[in-house]
Amino acid sequence: MTAAAKEGAGTFAPLRQKVFAVLWVATIIGNTGSFIRDVVSSWLVTDLSATPAAVSMVQAAATLPIFLLAIPAGVLSDILDRRKFLIVVQFLLASASLCLLFLSASGLQSVSSLIALTFVGGVGAALVAPTWQAIVPELVSRQDVKSAVALNSLGINISRAIGPALGGLLLAWFGAAVTYGVDVITYVFVVAALLWWRREVPEDDALAERFLGAFRAGLRYARASRELHVVLLRAAVFFAFSSAIWALLPLVARQLLGGGASFYGVLLGAVGAGAICGALVMPRLRARLDADGLLLASAVLTSLVMGVLAFAPPQWAAIAALLVCGAAWITALTTLNSTAQSILPNWVRGRSLAVYLTVFNGAMTGGSLAWGAVAEAIGIPVTLSVAAVGLLGVGLGFHIVKLPKGEADLVPSNHWPEPLTSEPVEHDRGPVLLLIEYTVDKADRSAFLQALARLSHERRRDGAYGWGVTEDAADPSRIVEWFMVESWAEHMRQHRRVSKADADVQQEVRRFHKGPDAPVVHHLLSINRPHLGGS
Repeated sequence: MTAAAKEGAGTFAPLRQKVFAVLWVATIIGNTGSFIRDVVSSWLVTDLSATPAAVSMVQAAATLPIFLLAIPAGVLSDILDRRKFLIVVQFLLASASLCLLFLSASGLQSVSSLIALTFVGGVGAALVAPTWQAIVPELVSRQDVKSAVALNSLGINISRAIGPALGGLLLAWFGAAVTYGVDVITYVFVVAALLWWRREVPEDDALAERFLGAFRAGLRYARASRELHVVLLRAAVFFAFSSAIWALLPLVARQLLGGGASFYGVLLGAVGAGAICGALVMPRLRARLDADGLLLASAVLTSLVMGVLAFAPPQWAAIAALLVCGAAWITALTTLNSTAQSILPNWVRGRSLAVYLTVFNGAMTGGSLAWGAVAEAIGIPVTLSVAAVGLLGVGLGFHIVKLPKGEADLVPSNHWPEPLTSEPVEHDRGPVLLLIEYTVDKADRSAFLQALARLSHERRRDGAYGWGVTEDAADPSRIVEWFMVESWAEHMRQHRRVSKADADVQQEVRRFHKGPDAPVVHHLLSINRPHLGGS
Protein backbone atom coordinates (compact mmCIF):
# COMPACT_ATOMS: atom_id res chain seq x y z
CA MET A 1 0.00 0.00 0.00
CA THR A 2 1.34 3.46 -0.88
CA ALA A 3 1.88 6.17 1.73
CA ALA A 4 -1.01 8.17 0.29
CA ALA A 5 -3.28 5.16 0.48
CA LYS A 6 -2.30 4.57 4.09
CA GLU A 7 -3.08 8.20 4.90
CA GLY A 8 -6.48 7.90 3.28
CA ALA A 9 -7.18 4.65 5.11
CA GLY A 10 -6.25 6.32 8.38
CA THR A 11 -8.51 9.27 7.66
CA PHE A 12 -11.57 7.12 7.04
CA ALA A 13 -10.71 4.21 9.38
CA PRO A 14 -13.32 5.24 12.02
CA LEU A 15 -16.09 4.67 9.46
CA ARG A 16 -15.38 0.94 9.71
CA GLN A 17 -17.00 1.14 13.15
CA LYS A 18 -20.73 0.72 12.43
CA VAL A 19 -22.03 2.83 15.31
CA PHE A 20 -19.67 5.69 14.51
CA ALA A 21 -20.64 5.54 10.83
CA VAL A 22 -24.39 5.62 11.55
CA LEU A 23 -24.12 8.48 14.03
CA TRP A 24 -21.76 10.34 11.70
CA VAL A 25 -24.28 10.19 8.85
CA ALA A 26 -27.11 11.19 11.21
CA THR A 27 -25.18 14.23 12.43
CA ILE A 28 -24.52 15.27 8.83
CA ILE A 29 -28.28 15.18 8.20
CA GLY A 30 -29.02 17.03 11.43
CA ASN A 31 -26.36 19.67 10.85
CA THR A 32 -27.58 20.13 7.29
CA GLY A 33 -30.97 21.00 8.73
CA SER A 34 -29.39 23.41 11.18
CA PHE A 35 -27.52 25.20 8.38
CA ILE A 36 -30.75 25.36 6.38
CA ARG A 37 -32.44 26.99 9.39
CA ASP A 38 -29.58 29.41 10.00
CA VAL A 39 -29.34 30.61 6.42
CA VAL A 40 -33.08 31.36 6.40
CA SER A 41 -32.88 33.24 9.70
CA SER A 42 -29.79 35.20 8.62
CA TRP A 43 -31.44 36.20 5.38
CA LEU A 44 -34.84 37.01 6.87
CA VAL A 45 -33.26 39.47 9.28
CA THR A 46 -31.82 41.43 6.35
CA ASP A 47 -35.40 41.76 5.03
CA LEU A 48 -36.67 42.92 8.42
CA SER A 49 -33.69 45.20 9.24
CA ALA A 50 -30.65 45.83 7.06
CA THR A 51 -28.47 47.33 9.82
CA PRO A 52 -25.20 45.52 10.60
CA ALA A 53 -26.05 45.50 14.31
CA ALA A 54 -29.30 43.57 13.77
CA VAL A 55 -27.63 41.05 11.48
CA SER A 56 -24.74 40.49 13.88
CA MET A 57 -27.24 40.08 16.77
CA VAL A 58 -28.60 36.93 15.10
CA GLN A 59 -25.06 35.53 14.89
CA ALA A 60 -24.46 36.49 18.51
CA ALA A 61 -27.76 34.89 19.60
CA ALA A 62 -26.60 31.60 18.09
CA THR A 63 -23.24 31.57 19.87
CA LEU A 64 -23.98 33.34 23.19
CA PRO A 65 -25.80 30.33 24.75
CA ILE A 66 -22.82 28.12 24.03
CA PHE A 67 -20.61 30.66 25.77
CA LEU A 68 -22.96 30.73 28.78
CA LEU A 69 -24.00 27.07 29.00
CA ALA A 70 -21.23 24.95 27.54
CA ILE A 71 -19.55 24.26 30.88
CA PRO A 72 -22.76 23.17 32.68
CA ALA A 73 -23.57 21.13 29.58
CA GLY A 74 -20.14 19.52 29.73
CA VAL A 75 -20.76 18.58 33.36
CA LEU A 76 -24.07 16.98 32.38
CA SER A 77 -22.37 15.07 29.57
CA ASP A 78 -19.92 13.57 32.09
CA ILE A 79 -22.51 12.56 34.71
CA LEU A 80 -25.65 11.67 32.67
CA ASP A 81 -26.38 8.98 30.11
CA ARG A 82 -25.05 10.74 27.01
CA ARG A 83 -27.40 8.97 24.59
CA LYS A 84 -30.58 9.89 26.48
CA PHE A 85 -29.33 13.43 27.00
CA LEU A 86 -28.78 13.89 23.26
CA ILE A 87 -32.27 12.59 22.45
CA VAL A 88 -33.98 15.03 24.83
CA VAL A 89 -32.09 18.01 23.40
CA GLN A 90 -33.01 17.01 19.83
CA PHE A 91 -36.66 17.49 20.77
CA LEU A 92 -35.85 20.96 22.14
CA LEU A 93 -34.19 21.92 18.86
CA ALA A 94 -37.05 20.54 16.81
CA SER A 95 -39.51 22.59 18.89
CA ALA A 96 -37.59 25.82 18.17
CA SER A 97 -37.68 25.10 14.43
CA LEU A 98 -41.41 24.35 14.61
CA CYS A 99 -41.98 27.76 16.19
CA LEU A 100 -40.00 29.42 13.41
CA LEU A 101 -42.10 27.52 10.88
CA PHE A 102 -45.44 28.65 12.36
CA LEU A 103 -44.35 32.29 12.77
CA SER A 104 -43.15 32.45 9.17
CA ALA A 105 -46.27 30.75 7.82
CA SER A 106 -48.53 33.17 9.72
CA GLY A 107 -46.54 36.29 8.76
CA LEU A 108 -45.76 37.11 12.40
CA GLN A 109 -41.99 36.76 12.15
CA SER A 110 -39.98 39.70 13.52
CA VAL A 111 -36.39 40.54 14.37
CA SER A 112 -37.15 39.91 18.05
CA SER A 113 -38.67 36.47 17.42
CA LEU A 114 -35.81 35.51 15.12
CA ILE A 115 -33.24 36.48 17.74
CA ALA A 116 -35.18 34.76 20.55
CA LEU A 117 -35.66 31.47 18.70
CA THR A 118 -32.11 31.56 17.38
CA PHE A 119 -31.08 31.88 21.04
CA VAL A 120 -33.17 28.78 21.89
CA GLY A 121 -31.46 26.93 19.05
CA GLY A 122 -28.14 28.08 20.49
CA VAL A 123 -29.16 26.68 23.88
CA GLY A 124 -29.75 23.30 22.25
CA ALA A 125 -26.43 23.50 20.45
CA ALA A 126 -24.73 24.41 23.73
CA LEU A 127 -26.18 21.35 25.43
CA VAL A 128 -25.26 18.84 22.74
CA ALA A 129 -21.90 20.14 21.48
CA PRO A 130 -19.71 18.85 24.37
CA THR A 131 -21.63 15.55 24.41
CA TRP A 132 -21.22 14.87 20.67
CA GLN A 133 -17.50 15.45 21.06
CA ALA A 134 -17.17 13.50 24.31
CA ILE A 135 -18.71 10.31 22.85
CA VAL A 136 -16.02 10.02 20.17
CA PRO A 137 -13.65 7.88 22.31
CA GLU A 138 -16.60 5.57 23.06
CA LEU A 139 -17.15 4.87 19.37
CA VAL A 140 -13.61 4.34 18.04
CA SER A 141 -10.27 2.96 19.22
CA ARG A 142 -7.72 5.29 20.82
CA GLN A 143 -5.51 5.40 17.73
CA ASP A 144 -8.49 6.49 15.61
CA VAL A 145 -9.61 9.38 17.83
CA LYS A 146 -7.81 12.11 15.86
CA SER A 147 -9.16 10.71 12.59
CA ALA A 148 -12.65 10.58 14.10
CA VAL A 149 -12.36 14.22 15.22
CA ALA A 150 -11.28 15.15 11.69
CA LEU A 151 -14.21 13.19 10.23
CA ASN A 152 -16.61 14.99 12.54
CA SER A 153 -15.25 18.30 11.29
CA LEU A 154 -15.53 16.97 7.74
CA GLY A 155 -19.15 15.97 8.41
CA ILE A 156 -19.99 19.43 9.70
CA ASN A 157 -18.54 20.96 6.59
CA ILE A 158 -20.31 18.54 4.29
CA SER A 159 -23.43 19.90 5.97
CA ARG A 160 -22.09 23.42 5.54
CA ALA A 161 -21.63 22.76 1.83
CA ILE A 162 -25.11 21.28 1.33
CA GLY A 163 -27.24 23.07 3.93
CA PRO A 164 -26.78 26.75 3.07
CA ALA A 165 -27.02 26.20 -0.69
CA LEU A 166 -30.11 24.01 -0.25
CA GLY A 167 -31.56 26.48 2.26
CA GLY A 168 -31.06 29.39 -0.13
CA LEU A 169 -32.75 27.50 -2.98
CA LEU A 170 -35.65 26.34 -0.81
CA LEU A 171 -36.11 29.87 0.53
CA ALA A 172 -36.15 31.34 -2.97
CA TRP A 173 -38.53 28.71 -4.37
CA PHE A 174 -40.88 27.81 -1.51
CA GLY A 175 -40.48 30.46 1.21
CA ALA A 176 -39.33 30.42 4.80
CA ALA A 177 -42.04 28.17 6.28
CA VAL A 178 -41.31 25.22 4.00
CA THR A 179 -37.57 25.65 4.49
CA TYR A 180 -37.93 25.56 8.27
CA GLY A 181 -40.10 22.45 7.81
CA VAL A 182 -37.23 20.65 6.09
CA ASP A 183 -35.09 21.40 9.14
CA VAL A 184 -37.73 19.86 11.43
CA ILE A 185 -37.71 16.64 9.38
CA THR A 186 -33.94 16.22 9.80
CA TYR A 187 -34.35 15.76 13.56
CA VAL A 188 -36.31 12.56 12.90
CA PHE A 189 -33.19 10.96 11.43
CA VAL A 190 -30.98 12.05 14.32
CA VAL A 191 -33.37 10.76 16.98
CA ALA A 192 -33.80 7.48 15.08
CA ALA A 193 -30.02 6.94 14.99
CA LEU A 194 -29.68 7.68 18.71
CA LEU A 195 -32.53 5.28 19.53
CA TRP A 196 -30.82 2.60 17.41
CA TRP A 197 -27.50 3.06 19.26
CA ARG A 198 -27.36 0.63 22.16
CA ARG A 199 -24.85 2.43 24.32
CA GLU A 200 -23.17 0.39 27.00
CA VAL A 201 -24.31 1.99 30.24
CA PRO A 202 -21.83 1.84 33.12
CA GLU A 203 -22.92 0.06 36.27
CA ASP A 204 -24.10 2.12 39.22
CA ASP A 205 -21.09 3.63 40.91
CA ALA A 206 -21.03 4.68 44.55
CA LEU A 207 -18.42 7.30 43.60
CA ALA A 208 -20.48 8.76 40.75
CA GLU A 209 -20.18 12.55 40.69
CA ARG A 210 -23.04 14.93 41.30
CA PHE A 211 -23.57 18.14 39.39
CA LEU A 212 -22.03 20.74 41.72
CA GLY A 213 -19.07 18.56 42.69
CA ALA A 214 -18.46 17.63 39.05
CA PHE A 215 -18.72 21.31 38.10
CA ARG A 216 -16.07 22.29 40.65
CA ALA A 217 -13.83 19.38 39.64
CA GLY A 218 -14.06 20.41 35.98
CA LEU A 219 -13.15 24.00 36.75
CA ARG A 220 -10.23 22.88 38.94
CA TYR A 221 -8.92 20.75 36.11
CA ALA A 222 -9.25 23.56 33.56
CA ARG A 223 -7.59 26.03 35.95
CA ALA A 224 -4.62 23.72 36.59
CA SER A 225 -4.03 22.36 33.08
CA ARG A 226 -1.35 24.50 31.43
CA GLU A 227 -1.66 22.56 28.18
CA LEU A 228 -5.38 23.39 28.00
CA HIS A 229 -4.57 27.05 28.69
CA VAL A 230 -2.41 27.18 25.56
CA VAL A 231 -5.19 25.69 23.40
CA LEU A 232 -7.73 28.14 24.84
CA LEU A 233 -5.46 31.14 24.25
CA ARG A 234 -4.72 30.21 20.64
CA ALA A 235 -8.43 29.55 19.98
CA ALA A 236 -9.57 32.82 21.55
CA VAL A 237 -7.31 35.09 19.52
CA PHE A 238 -7.97 33.26 16.25
CA PHE A 239 -11.76 33.19 16.49
CA ALA A 240 -12.12 36.71 17.89
CA PHE A 241 -10.72 38.15 14.66
CA SER A 242 -11.98 35.57 12.17
CA SER A 243 -15.57 35.99 13.48
CA ALA A 244 -15.83 39.18 11.40
CA ILE A 245 -16.34 37.21 8.22
CA TRP A 246 -19.25 35.23 9.68
CA ALA A 247 -20.92 38.20 11.36
CA LEU A 248 -20.89 40.33 8.20
CA LEU A 249 -21.23 37.75 5.42
CA PRO A 250 -25.01 38.25 4.88
CA LEU A 251 -24.40 41.97 4.31
CA VAL A 252 -21.34 41.27 2.19
CA ALA A 253 -23.47 39.06 -0.04
CA ARG A 254 -26.31 41.56 -0.25
CA GLN A 255 -24.68 44.98 -0.21
CA LEU A 256 -21.12 44.51 -1.46
CA LEU A 257 -21.70 41.70 -3.94
CA GLY A 258 -25.31 42.46 -4.96
CA GLY A 259 -26.57 38.90 -4.47
CA GLY A 260 -29.86 37.43 -3.27
CA ALA A 261 -30.81 34.64 -0.90
CA SER A 262 -29.70 31.88 -3.26
CA PHE A 263 -26.32 33.57 -3.80
CA TYR A 264 -25.82 33.86 -0.03
CA GLY A 265 -26.50 30.13 0.20
CA VAL A 266 -23.96 29.51 -2.55
CA LEU A 267 -21.35 31.51 -0.61
CA LEU A 268 -21.91 29.43 2.51
CA GLY A 269 -21.92 26.31 0.38
CA ALA A 270 -18.55 27.35 -1.01
CA VAL A 271 -17.22 27.54 2.54
CA GLY A 272 -18.43 24.01 3.15
CA ALA A 273 -17.06 22.71 -0.14
CA GLY A 274 -13.70 24.27 0.62
CA ALA A 275 -13.76 22.68 4.05
CA ILE A 276 -14.40 19.25 2.52
CA CYS A 277 -11.41 19.69 0.25
CA GLY A 278 -9.35 20.89 3.20
CA ALA A 279 -10.32 17.84 5.25
CA LEU A 280 -9.40 15.47 2.46
CA VAL A 281 -5.90 16.91 2.12
CA MET A 282 -5.43 17.28 5.89
CA PRO A 283 -3.33 14.09 6.27
CA ARG A 284 -0.87 15.38 3.67
CA LEU A 285 -0.75 18.78 5.36
CA ARG A 286 -0.07 17.16 8.74
CA ALA A 287 2.86 15.29 7.20
CA ARG A 288 4.45 18.62 6.23
CA LEU A 289 3.33 21.02 8.96
CA ASP A 290 2.92 20.66 12.71
CA ALA A 291 -0.15 21.97 14.54
CA ASP A 292 1.35 25.44 14.94
CA GLY A 293 2.17 25.67 11.24
CA LEU A 294 -1.36 24.60 10.30
CA LEU A 295 -2.90 27.23 12.58
CA LEU A 296 -0.63 29.96 11.21
CA ALA A 297 -1.50 28.97 7.62
CA SER A 298 -5.21 29.14 8.53
CA ALA A 299 -4.81 32.67 9.93
CA VAL A 300 -2.92 33.88 6.87
CA LEU A 301 -5.44 32.44 4.40
CA THR A 302 -8.49 33.69 6.34
CA SER A 303 -7.03 37.20 6.55
CA LEU A 304 -6.39 37.18 2.81
CA VAL A 305 -10.00 36.16 2.14
CA MET A 306 -11.33 39.00 4.29
CA GLY A 307 -9.04 41.39 2.44
CA VAL A 308 -10.37 40.20 -0.92
CA LEU A 309 -14.02 40.56 0.17
CA ALA A 310 -13.34 44.09 1.43
CA PHE A 311 -12.75 45.19 -2.17
CA ALA A 312 -16.19 43.91 -3.36
CA PRO A 313 -14.82 41.49 -5.98
CA PRO A 314 -16.92 39.87 -8.75
CA GLN A 315 -19.26 37.19 -7.47
CA TRP A 316 -17.20 34.35 -8.97
CA ALA A 317 -14.07 35.66 -7.21
CA ALA A 318 -15.94 35.85 -3.90
CA ILE A 319 -17.03 32.22 -4.30
CA ALA A 320 -13.42 31.20 -5.00
CA ALA A 321 -12.21 33.17 -1.97
CA LEU A 322 -14.73 31.45 0.30
CA LEU A 323 -13.60 28.05 -0.97
CA VAL A 324 -10.18 28.99 0.40
CA CYS A 325 -11.78 30.28 3.60
CA GLY A 326 -13.53 26.94 4.12
CA ALA A 327 -10.26 25.03 3.79
CA ALA A 328 -8.57 27.39 6.24
CA TRP A 329 -11.50 27.23 8.67
CA ILE A 330 -11.60 23.44 8.91
CA THR A 331 -7.82 23.35 9.27
CA ALA A 332 -8.01 25.65 12.29
CA LEU A 333 -11.03 23.90 13.83
CA THR A 334 -9.62 20.41 13.39
CA THR A 335 -6.18 21.39 14.64
CA LEU A 336 -7.47 23.03 17.82
CA ASN A 337 -10.16 20.42 18.48
CA SER A 338 -7.92 17.39 17.97
CA THR A 339 -5.22 19.00 20.14
CA ALA A 340 -7.78 19.55 22.91
CA GLN A 341 -9.03 15.95 22.60
CA SER A 342 -5.50 14.57 22.76
CA ILE A 343 -4.60 16.28 26.06
CA LEU A 344 -7.79 15.40 27.99
CA PRO A 345 -8.45 12.27 30.07
CA ASN A 346 -11.84 10.63 29.71
CA TRP A 347 -13.08 11.45 33.20
CA VAL A 348 -13.14 15.20 32.49
CA ARG A 349 -13.35 15.21 28.70
CA GLY A 350 -16.89 16.61 28.41
CA ARG A 351 -16.26 19.39 30.92
CA SER A 352 -12.93 20.46 29.47
CA LEU A 353 -14.22 20.38 25.90
CA ALA A 354 -17.06 22.55 27.18
CA VAL A 355 -14.48 25.05 28.46
CA TYR A 356 -12.93 25.02 24.98
CA LEU A 357 -16.36 25.55 23.39
CA THR A 358 -17.05 28.37 25.85
CA VAL A 359 -13.90 30.17 24.78
CA PHE A 360 -14.58 29.46 21.11
CA ASN A 361 -18.14 30.74 21.22
CA GLY A 362 -17.28 33.58 23.58
CA ALA A 363 -14.74 34.77 21.03
CA MET A 364 -17.28 34.32 18.22
CA THR A 365 -20.04 36.11 20.16
CA GLY A 366 -17.91 39.00 21.35
CA GLY A 367 -16.27 39.26 17.95
CA SER A 368 -19.62 39.28 16.13
CA LEU A 369 -21.02 42.04 18.32
CA ALA A 370 -17.81 44.06 18.13
CA TRP A 371 -17.41 43.77 14.37
CA GLY A 372 -21.09 44.61 13.86
CA ALA A 373 -20.65 47.79 15.92
CA VAL A 374 -17.44 48.68 14.08
CA ALA A 375 -19.17 48.17 10.72
CA GLU A 376 -21.95 50.53 11.83
CA ALA A 377 -19.32 53.21 12.47
CA ILE A 378 -16.82 52.81 9.64
CA GLY A 379 -18.52 50.60 7.07
CA ILE A 380 -18.22 46.97 6.03
CA PRO A 381 -15.17 47.17 3.70
CA VAL A 382 -12.97 48.99 6.22
CA THR A 383 -14.10 46.65 9.02
CA LEU A 384 -13.12 43.59 7.01
CA SER A 385 -9.74 45.18 6.28
CA VAL A 386 -9.13 45.93 9.97
CA ALA A 387 -10.12 42.37 10.95
CA ALA A 388 -7.83 40.92 8.25
CA VAL A 389 -4.83 42.90 9.48
CA GLY A 390 -5.63 42.02 13.09
CA LEU A 391 -5.93 38.30 12.36
CA LEU A 392 -2.65 38.29 10.46
CA GLY A 393 -0.96 40.11 13.35
CA VAL A 394 -2.19 37.79 16.10
CA GLY A 395 -1.51 34.74 13.93
CA LEU A 396 2.13 35.73 13.61
CA GLY A 397 2.45 37.09 17.15
CA PHE A 398 1.02 34.03 18.93
CA HIS A 399 2.86 31.54 16.75
CA ILE A 400 5.57 31.49 19.43
CA VAL A 401 3.05 30.05 21.95
CA LYS A 402 3.36 26.43 20.84
CA LEU A 403 0.42 24.04 20.99
CA PRO A 404 0.93 20.88 23.11
CA LYS A 405 1.86 17.68 21.29
CA GLY A 406 -0.80 15.57 23.03
CA GLU A 407 1.38 12.46 23.19
CA ALA A 408 1.01 11.66 26.92
CA ASP A 409 -0.62 8.34 27.92
CA LEU A 410 -3.79 9.40 29.74
CA VAL A 411 -5.10 5.90 30.47
CA PRO A 412 -5.67 5.48 34.25
CA SER A 413 -2.67 3.85 35.90
CA ASN A 414 -4.57 2.53 38.96
CA HIS A 415 -1.27 2.33 40.82
CA TRP A 416 -2.30 4.09 44.04
CA PRO A 417 -2.95 1.57 46.83
CA GLU A 418 -6.19 1.69 48.77
CA PRO A 419 -5.87 3.93 51.87
CA LEU A 420 -5.62 2.12 55.19
CA THR A 421 -8.49 3.12 57.50
CA SER A 422 -9.53 1.86 60.92
CA GLU A 423 -13.15 1.80 59.79
CA PRO A 424 -15.12 2.69 56.64
CA VAL A 425 -15.16 6.43 55.90
CA GLU A 426 -18.34 8.17 54.79
CA HIS A 427 -18.04 9.48 51.25
CA ASP A 428 -19.14 13.01 52.13
CA ARG A 429 -16.64 13.26 55.02
CA GLY A 430 -14.17 16.05 54.46
CA PRO A 431 -12.13 17.96 53.76
CA VAL A 432 -9.25 15.51 53.59
CA LEU A 433 -5.62 16.51 54.14
CA LEU A 434 -3.00 14.31 52.44
CA LEU A 435 0.59 14.34 53.76
CA ILE A 436 3.40 12.59 51.88
CA GLU A 437 6.74 12.43 53.72
CA TYR A 438 9.96 12.30 51.69
CA THR A 439 13.57 12.04 52.83
CA VAL A 440 15.76 13.96 50.37
CA ASP A 441 19.53 14.56 50.37
CA LYS A 442 20.64 18.18 50.42
CA ALA A 443 22.37 17.79 47.04
CA ASP A 444 19.11 16.60 45.43
CA ARG A 445 16.88 19.21 47.04
CA SER A 446 16.66 21.66 44.11
CA ALA A 447 15.95 18.98 41.48
CA PHE A 448 13.43 17.34 43.82
CA LEU A 449 11.50 20.57 44.33
CA GLN A 450 11.40 21.18 40.56
CA ALA A 451 9.95 17.71 40.00
CA LEU A 452 7.52 18.25 42.88
CA ALA A 453 6.32 21.49 41.27
CA ARG A 454 5.40 19.54 38.13
CA LEU A 455 3.58 17.02 40.29
CA SER A 456 1.57 19.82 41.92
CA HIS A 457 -0.21 20.48 38.61
CA GLU A 458 -1.30 16.84 38.45
CA ARG A 459 -2.59 16.99 42.05
CA ARG A 460 -4.66 20.10 41.30
CA ARG A 461 -5.98 18.77 37.98
CA ASP A 462 -7.17 15.57 39.59
CA GLY A 463 -9.07 17.17 42.48
CA ALA A 464 -6.86 19.01 44.99
CA TYR A 465 -7.96 22.56 45.85
CA GLY A 466 -4.84 23.41 47.86
CA TRP A 467 -1.24 22.22 47.62
CA GLY A 468 2.01 23.02 49.36
CA VAL A 469 5.37 21.72 50.51
CA THR A 470 7.02 22.08 53.95
CA GLU A 471 10.21 20.99 55.67
CA ASP A 472 10.92 19.76 59.18
CA ALA A 473 12.67 22.52 61.18
CA ALA A 474 14.59 19.88 63.12
CA ASP A 475 15.51 17.81 60.06
CA PRO A 476 15.61 19.71 56.70
CA SER A 477 16.00 16.43 54.80
CA ARG A 478 12.43 15.54 55.83
CA ILE A 479 10.16 17.27 53.33
CA VAL A 480 6.38 16.95 53.46
CA GLU A 481 4.11 17.49 50.46
CA TRP A 482 0.52 18.25 51.37
CA PHE A 483 -2.71 18.79 49.45
CA MET A 484 -6.38 19.23 50.33
CA VAL A 485 -9.36 17.43 48.79
CA GLU A 486 -12.95 18.45 49.48
CA SER A 487 -14.25 14.99 50.48
CA TRP A 488 -13.28 11.36 50.94
CA ALA A 489 -15.23 10.44 47.82
CA GLU A 490 -13.30 13.02 45.79
CA HIS A 491 -10.02 11.58 47.04
CA MET A 492 -11.13 8.07 46.04
CA ARG A 493 -11.93 9.49 42.60
CA GLN A 494 -8.36 10.79 42.49
CA HIS A 495 -7.20 7.19 42.72
CA ARG A 496 -9.07 6.48 39.48
CA ARG A 497 -7.99 9.66 37.69
CA VAL A 498 -4.21 9.34 37.95
CA SER A 499 -2.96 8.54 34.45
CA LYS A 500 0.09 6.61 33.32
CA ALA A 501 1.70 9.91 32.34
CA ASP A 502 1.03 11.22 35.85
CA ALA A 503 2.50 8.04 37.29
CA ASP A 504 5.72 8.77 35.41
CA VAL A 505 5.90 12.21 37.03
CA GLN A 506 5.29 10.69 40.46
CA GLN A 507 8.01 8.13 39.84
CA GLU A 508 10.42 10.93 38.96
CA VAL A 509 9.65 12.59 42.30
CA ARG A 510 10.00 9.36 44.26
CA ARG A 511 13.43 8.55 42.87
CA PHE A 512 14.81 11.37 45.08
CA HIS A 513 13.41 9.70 48.22
CA LYS A 514 16.28 8.12 50.21
CA GLY A 515 14.32 6.31 52.92
CA PRO A 516 14.40 2.52 53.24
CA ASP A 517 10.70 2.32 52.39
CA ALA A 518 8.32 4.21 50.12
CA PRO A 519 7.32 7.75 51.19
CA VAL A 520 4.85 7.64 54.07
CA VAL A 521 1.33 8.82 53.20
CA HIS A 522 -1.09 10.12 55.87
CA HIS A 523 -4.82 10.68 55.29
CA LEU A 524 -6.15 13.23 57.81
CA LEU A 525 -9.90 13.74 58.07
CA SER A 526 -11.59 16.86 59.35
CA ILE A 527 -13.31 16.50 62.72
CA ASN A 528 -16.73 18.11 62.90
CA ARG A 529 -17.12 20.97 65.37
CA PRO A 530 -19.62 19.12 67.64
CA HIS A 531 -16.92 16.51 68.27
CA LEU A 532 -14.64 19.32 69.43
CA GLY A 533 -17.20 20.63 71.88
CA GLY A 534 -17.90 23.73 69.79
CA SER A 535 -21.25 25.52 69.90
